[in-house]
Amino acid sequence: MGSKDIGDVSGYYLHAAELKAEKTITLSDYVAQANREAINAGQPYGCAIVKRRMKGVADGYVVRDVATDVRLMNRMRDMEEALRKADPVWWACIDSAHREAA
Repeated sequence: MGSKDIGDVSGYYLHAAELKAEKTITLSDYVAQANREAINAGQPYGCAIVKRRMKGVADGYVVRDVATDVRLMNRMRDMEEALRKADPVWWACIDSAHREAA
């Protein structure tokens, strides 16, 4: 979409996602592009989804800069704390489910 590109895929919650599958990987360029596209898309976070060569998409990487990751983790902490205060039982169920998934 030119200078107002909003990312390659929609539906990656709260993110503008830039998809890459290239022989030579340049993470800094990908993340900078994703961050620009997040602004254009009105999303709070940008990330690059980078496919590994000779591997399936699920074996790829999601990459963001540290500043973006800190903002995302702070948001998750704040939202979890709000849910824990509002509904401790529901928070415990969600927390348990996600811990088991790891």
